[in-house]
Amino acid sequence: MNPEKDLFFISPLHTVPQSFFESTYREDYFEIAWLKNEEPIHFIKDKAHYIKGDWMYLIPANRSPRPKNSGKKGILIAFHKSVLDYEVKEFTLDVIRLFLGKGVGSFSTILLEEDMVITLGSLLRVLHNEYEQQPKNLLVLKTLLKAFLLKLMQYKTQTFTSQGLNEKRVYHFLLLLENHFREEKSVAFYADKLNITPKRLNQILKQKTGKTITQLLQERTIVEAKQELILSAQTIKEIGYSLGFEDRSYFSRFFKKMIGLTPEQFQKQAKARIFPA
Repeated sequence: MNPEKDLFFISPLHTVPQSFFESTYREDYFEIAWLKNEEPIHFIKDKAHYIKGDWMYLIPANRSPRPKNSGKKGILIAFHKSVLDYEVKEFTLDVIRLFLGKGVGSFSTILLEEDMVITLGSLLRVLHNEYEQQPKNLLVLKTLLKAFLLKLMQYKTQTFTSQGLNEKRVYHFLLLLENHFREEKSVAFYADKLNITPKRLNQILKQKTGKTITQLLQERTIVEAKQELILSAQTIKEIGYSLGFEDRSYFSRFFKKMIGLTPEQFQKQAKARIFPA
């Protein structure tokens, strides 16, 4: 890349030359670093939100400091700020808003959902193929970049409006969990009921509760197991069966893994505390 004359630069992250990161002209470029199936590289207060996925970092021109080579899998798209000079003012302002984060001098971060990974991936492949052509057709490159950015703007807007929907999904999941946790341990069952993929449901639950579907299922099962071990007249085998465990030894291993005690040990200690001799 020659920052003095190149308007576009597209490269896998692991092959970006060090000269790019050290270039004095780098701040003249808008950059999109698309991390593929990676954990985020920016600081997040809530560690539960460190979700592995497709993270997109949008760094506006004339902003520093800029991210260094992270060693992550993904692709880098950079375009010179002069690319926007011939666009209508409204579109240019929308691009700047897309790239700007909440604070002064910051950048924007987006966690992409599966459907948008597919859509943007298709657009990027066309853009990348055109970028590889010699000689480069700048008009076509600008048009394809604009289509990519417009789709990204649309997605970012939808993401903001979907937060309320995601909260409803969490509520509906918890209702489903309460009604089916005994017999349904499959992640796919709950995702199908909510008409989304298991991966997306896990992302939503991780963002909103800090826990995965499996963790919430296990916790609800343990709460019920403890109550029945203390209050129920059923045998341990019968309790395990009522909670979806066909085999008593499997129930005992699960319980000990979660609590650190066997069902018999927990039952004995709990009853000794509640009903002392």
